[in-house]
Amino acid sequence: MTSQSQGIQQLLQAEKRAKDKLEEAKKRKGKRLKQAKEEAIAEIDHYRLQREKEFRNKQTNVMGSQGNLSAKIEEQTTETVRNLTRSYHKNMESMMKKLLSTICDIKPEVHPNFRHAV
Repeated sequence: MTSQSQGIQQLLQAEKRAKDKLEEAKKRKGKRLKQAKEEAIAEIDHYRLQREKEFRNKQTNVMGSQGNLSAKIEEQTTETVRNLTRSYHKNMESMMKKLLSTICDIKPEVHPNFRHAV
């Protein structure tokens, strides 16, 4: 009977050790899952930051080129206005003289198609 009792005791102890090992394995698995999740989150954050940086660089390049284009258009507009102003000042006096002479110097004459009634 004692051998049977010892056998039962050994089985209970083996079962307890197995249960303890199982609990330890579950704890390690839980820790490993938590660690893997944290690593994944860190990797995702790193990837997101990298992609945002690339996006900002591309956006800066595009907006920069639009800014350059805007500056170029502004420069062309300014040059055109300057040319028109220069042309206006250059031709204003001669055009005013021509206009005034056309208006003020009236030479009355009969139209060639006019038939005088006899």
